[in-house]
Amino acid sequence: MLSFENDYSEGAHEKILQRFMETNLEKVSGYGSDPYCESAKQKIREACECPQADVYFLTGGTQTNAVVISSMLESYEGVVAAQTGHVACHEAGAIEYSGHKVITVPQYKGKIKVEDLKNCLKTFWDDESHEHMAFPGMVYISHPTEYGTLYTKAELEEISSVCRSYNIPLFLDGARLGYGLMSEETDVTLPMIAKYCDVFYIGGTKVGALCGEAVVFSGNRTPKHFLTLIKQRGALLAKGRLLGIQFDTLFTDNLYFEISRHAIAMADYLKKGLAEKGCRFYLDSPTNQQFVILENRKMTELKKEVKFSFWEKYDGNHTVVRFATSWATKKEEIDQLLDLF
Repeated sequence: MLSFENDYSEGAHEKILQRFMETNLEKVSGYGSDPYCESAKQKIREACECPQADVYFLTGGTQTNAVVISSMLESYEGVVAAQTGHVACHEAGAIEYSGHKVITVPQYKGKIKVEDLKNCLKTFWDDESHEHMAFPGMVYISHPTEYGTLYTKAELEEISSVCRSYNIPLFLDGARLGYGLMSEETDVTLPMIAKYCDVFYIGGTKVGALCGEAVVFSGNRTPKHFLTLIKQRGALLAKGRLLGIQFDTLFTDNLYFEISRHAIAMADYLKKGLAEKGCRFYLDSPTNQQFVILENRKMTELKKEVKFSFWEKYDGNHTVVRFATSWATKKEEIDQLLDLF
C-alpha cells in the first residue's frame, strides 16, 4: 500500500535515531533543563537571527496551539483565524475547550486578507456593546496554510502591522514551516518570521522528528512563568531531552532545511506527473501538499492501493483529495502512484 496520506507517517530521520542511541545512557536533568535543549535553543536563536528569543519545546501541534493561545489570552479574549485555519476546524474544539472563542474571518486559499482582518478588528471596537463580546486578543495564521499556500513577505508585514496597531500578538503556526521556507516560490525567511511574529513555532513532528515543536517568542510577549503554564496544562515532558536532542540534530548542518527541500522536490515531481496525467488541481500549492480533484469512482478505485486524505466534496461526482510528500518520500513511490492514473 502506497502512502501519501500525510507528512508524519514515517518515524524519524536516521540522524535523530542515531543521536538517541549515542546519548541514551547519559544522565541529564529533566523538564528541558538538559544541555541538549540548551544547545538546540541556541541554534534556533541563531537560525532566526533573534538572540533574545525565548524557546520552549512541546510535543505536538494541537497541544502547542492550545497552550500558546490559552496562556497568552485573557479570559475574555478570543483568537482571530481564517475559517479554514487549523484551530478553527481541525483541532476538535481544543481552543474552545480552553475557554477561548475562535473568531473566524474569510479565507482566500487558506490565507487571511489584511482588509478582512482590519474590518474584523474595527467592527469590534466600533461596536458600542463590545464589552459584552469576546475580545479579539490574538491573530493566528499558519505558514504553510491548510491548503499548502504561503504568505508573502508583504502580506506578513501588513498583518503584523495591523496586529501591532491594535497591540495584539501575531501567532504563526509552523507545523510545516520547513516546507514553507524551502519552497521555491517563497520570499519569506525564518528571520523575517521572527521579525514580524510575536510567537511562532517550528514544526518537528511533520519535518523529520518523532515528535516535537519548538515555540519561539521573538519579542517581549512571553507569558509570565510560561514553563509553569506548560506544566499546568499537562504539556511539560519530564524527559525533555527527547525534544532537545531532536531539535539539536535538526538544526545541525542545516538538516531541517535540507530534508524540507527534499519534500518540496518530491512534491514538484508529483505535481508535474499528475499534470501530465491530465489531473485537475483544486488550487496551486507551492509546498508539499497537493490537492487534486478526483472523479468519485476513480477515488474509490485508488483507495485500494493508495492512502491519501479526503479534503472536501467538489460536486456530486468529484472530491478534492490531498497527496502529501514528506522528508522521507522516495521518487520510486511517486512513480508507482503515477502508474495508477
